[in-house]
Amino acid sequence: MIADQQLSNRKACKLMGISRTTCQYQAQAKDDTELQTALTVLTTRHAAIGFWQCCYRLWNRGHWWNHKRIYRVYTGMKLNIRRRAKKRLPERVKQPLSVPTAPNQVWSIDFMCDSLVDGRRFRLFNVIDDFNRESLAIEIDTSLPARRVIRVLERLIAEKGKPANVRCDNGPEFISHLLEQWCTDRKINIQFIQPGRPMQNAYIERKNGSLRRELLDAYLFNNLAEVRVMSEEWRVDYNTERPHKSLGYLSPIKYAELKSRQAALSTPASGNPLQIEAQPVVDKAVESQKIFTFENSN
Repeated sequence: MIADQQLSNRKACKLMGISRTTCQYQAQAKDDTELQTALTVLTTRHAAIGFWQCCYRLWNRGHWWNHKRIYRVYTGMKLNIRRRAKKRLPERVKQPLSVPTAPNQVWSIDFMCDSLVDGRRFRLFNVIDDFNRESLAIEIDTSLPARRVIRVLERLIAEKGKPANVRCDNGPEFISHLLEQWCTDRKINIQFIQPGRPMQNAYIERKNGSLRRELLDAYLFNNLAEVRVMSEEWRVDYNTERPHKSLGYLSPIKYAELKSRQAALSTPASGNPLQIEAQPVVDKAVESQKIFTFENSN
Protein backbone atom coordinates (compact mmCIF):
# COMPACT_ATOMS: atom_id res chain seq x y z
CA MET A 1 0.00 0.00 0.00
CA ILE A 2 2.86 2.35 0.74
CA ALA A 3 4.29 1.85 -2.75
CA ASP A 4 1.01 1.53 -4.71
CA GLN A 5 -1.25 4.02 -2.95
CA GLN A 6 1.49 6.43 -1.90
CA LEU A 7 0.34 6.20 1.72
CA SER A 8 2.49 7.00 4.67
CA ASN A 9 3.66 4.22 6.95
CA ARG A 10 1.36 5.43 9.73
CA LYS A 11 -1.81 5.40 7.55
CA ALA A 12 -0.95 2.05 5.94
CA CYS A 13 -0.47 0.43 9.35
CA LYS A 14 -3.71 1.95 10.63
CA LEU A 15 -5.69 0.64 7.65
CA MET A 16 -4.18 -2.85 8.00
CA GLY A 17 -4.69 -2.87 11.77
CA ILE A 18 -1.09 -3.69 12.68
CA SER A 19 1.43 -1.97 14.93
CA ARG A 20 4.04 0.29 13.35
CA THR A 21 6.65 -1.41 15.56
CA THR A 22 5.75 -4.78 14.07
CA CYS A 23 5.90 -3.38 10.54
CA GLN A 24 9.26 -1.72 11.02
CA TYR A 25 10.90 -4.57 13.01
CA GLN A 26 14.00 -6.10 11.40
CA ALA A 27 15.28 -9.38 12.82
CA GLN A 28 18.88 -9.38 13.99
CA ALA A 29 20.98 -12.53 13.75
CA LYS A 30 22.11 -13.88 17.16
CA ASP A 31 25.86 -13.95 17.63
CA ASP A 32 26.72 -17.16 19.50
CA THR A 33 30.33 -17.32 18.33
CA GLU A 34 31.82 -17.02 21.84
CA LEU A 35 29.51 -19.69 23.26
CA GLN A 36 30.14 -22.03 20.33
CA THR A 37 33.89 -21.65 20.80
CA ALA A 38 33.62 -22.38 24.53
CA LEU A 39 31.50 -25.49 23.91
CA THR A 40 33.88 -26.69 21.20
CA VAL A 41 36.86 -26.40 23.56
CA LEU A 42 35.01 -28.26 26.32
CA THR A 43 33.68 -31.11 24.20
CA THR A 44 36.99 -31.55 22.40
CA ARG A 45 38.88 -31.93 25.67
CA HIS A 46 36.13 -33.95 27.41
CA ALA A 47 34.40 -36.01 24.74
CA ALA A 48 31.94 -37.82 27.02
CA ILE A 49 30.51 -35.00 29.16
CA GLY A 50 26.88 -34.03 28.70
CA PHE A 51 24.86 -30.84 28.61
CA TRP A 52 24.69 -30.11 32.35
CA GLN A 53 28.39 -30.81 32.81
CA CYS A 54 29.05 -28.21 30.10
CA CYS A 55 26.70 -25.75 31.81
CA TYR A 56 28.29 -25.95 35.23
CA ARG A 57 31.82 -25.93 33.84
CA LEU A 58 31.03 -22.71 31.92
CA TRP A 59 29.33 -21.12 34.92
CA ASN A 60 32.22 -22.08 37.24
CA ARG A 61 34.58 -20.32 34.84
CA GLY A 62 32.63 -17.08 35.08
CA HIS A 63 30.37 -17.34 32.03
CA TRP A 64 26.73 -16.64 32.90
CA TRP A 65 24.89 -17.62 29.75
CA ASN A 66 21.32 -18.74 30.36
CA HIS A 67 20.95 -22.53 30.37
CA LYS A 68 18.26 -22.27 27.65
CA ARG A 69 20.66 -20.40 25.39
CA ILE A 70 23.41 -22.93 26.08
CA TYR A 71 20.99 -25.77 25.27
CA ARG A 72 19.91 -24.12 22.00
CA VAL A 73 23.50 -23.76 20.85
CA TYR A 74 24.46 -27.18 22.26
CA THR A 75 21.74 -28.97 20.28
CA GLY A 76 22.37 -26.81 17.22
CA MET A 77 25.96 -28.04 17.21
CA LYS A 78 24.70 -31.66 17.38
CA LEU A 79 26.54 -32.30 20.63
CA ASN A 80 23.73 -34.36 22.19
CA ILE A 81 24.94 -37.64 23.65
CA ARG A 82 22.61 -40.58 23.15
CA ARG A 83 22.00 -42.32 26.44
CA ARG A 84 21.17 -45.99 26.63
CA ALA A 85 18.06 -46.72 28.67
CA LYS A 86 18.74 -48.22 32.07
CA LYS A 87 17.61 -51.74 32.75
CA ARG A 88 15.19 -52.04 35.62
CA LEU A 89 16.78 -54.42 38.09
CA PRO A 90 14.87 -56.32 40.80
CA GLU A 91 14.97 -54.74 44.25
CA ARG A 92 18.03 -55.72 46.30
CA VAL A 93 18.89 -55.29 49.95
CA LYS A 94 21.24 -52.30 50.15
CA GLN A 95 24.05 -52.17 52.69
CA PRO A 96 24.49 -48.77 54.41
CA LEU A 97 27.32 -46.67 53.00
CA SER A 98 29.02 -44.44 55.54
CA VAL A 99 29.40 -40.71 54.84
CA PRO A 100 32.78 -39.49 56.17
CA THR A 101 32.85 -36.16 57.97
CA ALA A 102 36.57 -35.44 57.50
CA PRO A 103 39.44 -36.40 55.18
CA ASN A 104 41.27 -39.71 55.68
CA GLN A 105 38.39 -41.43 57.44
CA VAL A 106 37.71 -43.82 54.54
CA TRP A 107 39.66 -44.46 51.35
CA SER A 108 38.11 -46.61 48.62
CA ILE A 109 40.30 -48.66 46.28
CA ASP A 110 39.46 -50.64 43.15
CA PHE A 111 40.86 -51.97 39.89
CA MET A 112 39.89 -51.36 36.26
CA CYS A 113 41.23 -52.84 33.04
CA ASP A 114 41.45 -51.86 29.36
CA SER A 115 43.60 -52.61 26.31
CA LEU A 116 45.96 -50.79 23.95
CA VAL A 117 45.52 -50.57 20.18
CA ASP A 118 47.72 -53.65 19.68
CA GLY A 119 45.55 -55.71 22.04
CA ARG A 120 47.84 -55.68 25.09
CA ARG A 121 45.80 -55.36 28.26
CA PHE A 122 46.65 -53.07 31.16
CA ARG A 123 45.19 -52.38 34.60
CA LEU A 124 44.39 -49.22 36.55
CA PHE A 125 44.53 -49.06 40.35
CA ASN A 126 42.28 -46.25 41.64
CA VAL A 127 42.26 -44.66 45.10
CA ILE A 128 39.78 -42.00 46.27
CA ASP A 129 39.00 -40.25 49.55
CA ASP A 130 35.29 -40.81 50.26
CA PHE A 131 35.02 -37.49 52.12
CA ASN A 132 35.32 -35.22 49.07
CA ARG A 133 35.58 -37.84 46.27
CA GLU A 134 39.14 -36.69 45.53
CA SER A 135 41.03 -39.02 43.21
CA LEU A 136 44.26 -39.65 45.10
CA ALA A 137 45.98 -41.90 42.56
CA ILE A 138 45.55 -43.74 39.27
CA GLU A 139 48.37 -46.29 38.99
CA ILE A 140 48.72 -47.91 35.56
CA ASP A 141 50.67 -50.98 34.43
CA THR A 142 50.26 -54.36 32.80
CA SER A 143 50.52 -56.04 36.22
CA LEU A 144 49.68 -54.58 39.64
CA PRO A 145 50.30 -57.17 42.38
CA ALA A 146 49.76 -56.66 46.11
CA ARG A 147 53.29 -55.29 46.62
CA ARG A 148 52.64 -52.59 44.02
CA VAL A 149 49.34 -51.71 45.74
CA ILE A 150 51.17 -51.34 49.06
CA ARG A 151 53.81 -49.13 47.42
CA VAL A 152 51.14 -46.78 46.07
CA LEU A 153 49.38 -46.61 49.45
CA GLU A 154 52.71 -45.89 51.20
CA ARG A 155 53.32 -42.99 48.83
CA LEU A 156 49.84 -41.57 49.43
CA ILE A 157 50.18 -41.86 53.22
CA ALA A 158 53.43 -39.87 53.03
CA GLU A 159 51.60 -37.16 51.04
CA LYS A 160 48.09 -37.14 52.57
CA GLY A 161 48.32 -38.90 55.93
CA LYS A 162 47.09 -42.31 57.09
CA PRO A 163 43.47 -43.36 56.51
CA ALA A 164 41.48 -44.97 59.33
CA ASN A 165 39.67 -47.34 56.96
CA VAL A 166 40.19 -48.79 53.47
CA ARG A 167 37.15 -50.11 51.59
CA CYS A 168 37.68 -52.65 48.81
CA ASP A 169 36.19 -55.69 47.09
CA ASN A 170 37.41 -59.28 47.36
CA GLY A 171 39.98 -59.21 44.56
CA PRO A 172 43.09 -61.39 44.91
CA GLU A 173 45.37 -58.38 45.52
CA PHE A 174 43.14 -57.12 48.35
CA ILE A 175 42.67 -60.43 50.20
CA SER A 176 46.39 -61.22 50.12
CA HIS A 177 48.27 -61.77 53.40
CA LEU A 178 50.74 -59.04 52.41
CA LEU A 179 48.09 -56.29 52.36
CA GLU A 180 46.39 -57.67 55.48
CA GLN A 181 49.65 -57.66 57.43
CA TRP A 182 50.56 -54.19 56.15
CA CYS A 183 47.21 -52.77 57.32
CA THR A 184 47.51 -54.53 60.69
CA ASP A 185 50.97 -53.08 61.30
CA ARG A 186 49.67 -49.57 60.56
CA LYS A 187 46.36 -50.01 62.43
CA ILE A 188 44.28 -49.50 59.28
CA ASN A 189 40.91 -51.24 59.18
CA ILE A 190 40.04 -53.08 55.92
CA GLN A 191 36.35 -53.06 55.00
CA PHE A 192 35.54 -55.81 52.51
CA ILE A 193 32.27 -55.47 50.61
CA GLN A 194 30.07 -58.52 50.07
CA PRO A 195 30.83 -60.53 46.92
CA GLY A 196 28.72 -59.40 43.99
CA ARG A 197 27.69 -56.15 45.74
CA PRO A 198 29.69 -53.36 44.03
CA MET A 199 27.09 -50.81 45.18
CA GLN A 200 28.58 -51.14 48.67
CA ASN A 201 31.66 -49.43 47.22
CA ALA A 202 29.56 -46.88 45.34
CA TYR A 203 31.86 -43.85 45.64
CA ILE A 204 34.71 -45.36 43.67
CA GLU A 205 32.38 -47.25 41.32
CA ARG A 206 30.85 -43.89 40.36
CA LYS A 207 34.32 -42.47 39.72
CA ASN A 208 35.28 -45.56 37.70
CA GLY A 209 32.25 -45.02 35.46
CA SER A 210 33.28 -41.43 34.77
CA LEU A 211 36.86 -42.51 34.02
CA ARG A 212 35.60 -45.22 31.67
CA ARG A 213 33.23 -42.90 29.74
CA GLU A 214 35.36 -39.79 29.57
CA LEU A 215 38.80 -41.32 28.96
CA LEU A 216 39.12 -45.06 28.34
CA ASP A 217 36.16 -45.37 25.95
CA ALA A 218 36.83 -42.00 24.29
CA TYR A 219 40.43 -42.51 23.13
CA LEU A 220 42.69 -45.13 21.56
CA PHE A 221 46.06 -45.65 23.27
CA ASN A 222 49.25 -46.84 21.56
CA ASN A 223 51.36 -47.33 24.69
CA LEU A 224 51.28 -47.09 28.47
CA ALA A 225 53.03 -43.70 28.45
CA GLU A 226 50.02 -42.16 26.66
CA VAL A 227 47.63 -43.76 29.16
CA ARG A 228 49.61 -42.44 32.13
CA VAL A 229 49.86 -38.88 30.79
CA MET A 230 46.19 -38.60 29.84
CA SER A 231 45.03 -40.30 33.05
CA GLU A 232 46.98 -37.82 35.15
CA GLU A 233 45.50 -34.90 33.16
CA TRP A 234 42.03 -36.37 33.69
CA ARG A 235 42.68 -36.86 37.42
CA VAL A 236 43.82 -33.25 37.90
CA ASP A 237 40.76 -31.97 36.02
CA TYR A 238 38.50 -34.33 38.04
CA ASN A 239 39.89 -32.94 41.32
CA THR A 240 40.12 -29.25 40.46
CA GLU A 241 37.55 -28.42 37.75
CA ARG A 242 34.89 -31.11 37.40
CA PRO A 243 31.66 -30.15 39.23
CA HIS A 244 30.18 -32.97 41.33
CA LYS A 245 26.43 -33.02 41.94
CA SER A 246 26.83 -34.72 45.33
CA LEU A 247 29.22 -31.93 46.43
CA GLY A 248 26.88 -29.09 45.46
CA TYR A 249 28.43 -28.83 41.98
CA LEU A 250 31.85 -28.05 43.44
CA SER A 251 35.09 -29.80 42.56
CA PRO A 252 36.62 -32.07 45.27
CA ILE A 253 39.39 -29.58 46.04
CA LYS A 254 36.98 -26.63 46.34
CA TYR A 255 34.65 -28.73 48.50
CA ALA A 256 37.51 -29.62 50.86
CA GLU A 257 38.54 -25.94 51.05
CA LEU A 258 34.95 -24.94 51.84
CA LYS A 259 34.70 -27.50 54.65
CA SER A 260 38.08 -26.39 55.98
CA ARG A 261 36.91 -22.76 56.15
CA GLN A 262 33.68 -23.81 57.87
CA ALA A 263 35.66 -25.80 60.43
CA ALA A 264 37.91 -22.78 61.05
CA LEU A 265 34.88 -20.54 61.63
CA SER A 266 33.47 -23.02 64.15
CA THR A 267 36.68 -22.93 66.26
CA PRO A 268 35.81 -22.43 69.96
CA ALA A 269 36.44 -19.08 71.65
CA SER A 270 39.32 -20.61 73.62
CA GLY A 271 41.29 -20.62 70.39
CA ASN A 272 41.98 -24.34 70.44
CA PRO A 273 40.67 -25.87 67.22
CA LEU A 274 38.43 -28.89 67.48
CA GLN A 275 40.36 -32.09 66.82
CA ILE A 276 38.47 -34.31 64.41
CA GLU A 277 39.60 -37.88 64.78
CA ALA A 278 39.09 -40.38 62.01
CA GLN A 279 37.07 -43.08 63.77
CA PRO A 280 36.89 -46.56 62.25
CA VAL A 281 33.62 -47.03 60.42
CA VAL A 282 31.76 -50.14 61.58
CA ASP A 283 30.89 -52.60 58.85
CA LYS A 284 27.25 -53.30 59.76
CA ALA A 285 27.06 -56.39 57.60
CA VAL A 286 29.97 -57.97 59.54
CA GLU A 287 28.58 -56.85 62.92
CA SER A 288 25.14 -58.31 62.21
CA GLN A 289 26.80 -61.62 61.22
CA LYS A 290 28.71 -61.67 64.53
CA ILE A 291 25.50 -61.06 66.52
CA PHE A 292 23.68 -63.78 64.59
CA THR A 293 26.49 -66.29 65.30
CA PHE A 294 26.54 -65.34 68.99
CA GLU A 295 22.78 -65.86 69.39
CA ASN A 296 22.94 -69.28 67.69
CA SER A 297 25.77 -70.36 70.00
CA ASN A 298 23.54 -69.61 72.99
